[in-house]
Amino acid sequence: MNLRDIHTPVMLERCIELLAPALQREGAVFVDATLGMGGHSEAFLQRFPGLRLVGLDRDTDALRIAGERLAPFGDRVTLVHTVYDGIADAVTSAGFAHADGILFDLGVSSLQLDVADRGFAYAQDAPLDMRMDQSAGTTAADVLATYGEGDLRRIFERYGEEKLAGRYARAIIAARAEAPIERSGRLVEILQAATPAAAQRTGHPAKRVFQALRIEVNRELSVLDRAVPSALGILPVGGRIVVLSYQSLEDRLVKRALAEASASTAPAGLPVELPEHAPRFRLLVKGAELASDEERAVNPRATPVRLRAAERVREDV
Repeated sequence: MNLRDIHTPVMLERCIELLAPALQREGAVFVDATLGMGGHSEAFLQRFPGLRLVGLDRDTDALRIAGERLAPFGDRVTLVHTVYDGIADAVTSAGFAHADGILFDLGVSSLQLDVADRGFAYAQDAPLDMRMDQSAGTTAADVLATYGEGDLRRIFERYGEEKLAGRYARAIIAARAEAPIERSGRLVEILQAATPAAAQRTGHPAKRVFQALRIEVNRELSVLDRAVPSALGILPVGGRIVVLSYQSLEDRLVKRALAEASASTAPAGLPVELPEHAPRFRLLVKGAELASDEERAVNPRATPVRLRAAERVREDV
């Protein structure tokens, strides 16, 4: 299996361009907060010979594969098994006081999607696991077996933005009374049977439910809500962060965190902004950047991406 054939890093050149000013000095520290199979990290280590990498991932398979891929870079690489809201502790434990550049490439990884028995993909029948860290935690099958109708509806609405959330929750409750829902193929059948014909034409009925289950199982939004402020906190002046989001719920959290960090805290009506009220960060891109048409044609997984970036311009007071 050639890793470069199954995983093309999204918006790689743009990420390098945005982070380069913070990473060019000898000994600069780059944190890949979502290491995956190491595609982004490998490119950064090649491009910046003096760079030190701290790579984080909750997925032990990803850490193993990335470790093999990045082995040629020797002691420039430190890999940490952690969820990315543990970014500050991971950097400290690696022996660094701060991170000069940080990259988050959010969502489910190519590895998780492409290995059928992880249960992330509705197009392949597999056990309903969906844990990014298979060494701990609740599986999607556990959620479907134990959550009440109201809780299922809530997560389908909140995390999947699914209009048929109530209908799907009722169908799951009825189906699990007959037999446990343990495989993705059976869940897809239940959802298809519960979907009106008109709605079938607007996209696969399982897409949003699978997204919602994945987010719930891995606590993705609550983790992200903690992770971005924590990451901003370990950047020095001149340090930069880039975040790639793949669905609107993630992007809204990132947008809010960066907006707060780049806003003045001066009280309304103050005639002169005092230094302690000046923004701590400046935004590096206007709004959210999309992948180019050319990249989307070559790498379909880049289609939904939204890129946001910021640079620290002053220390916290």
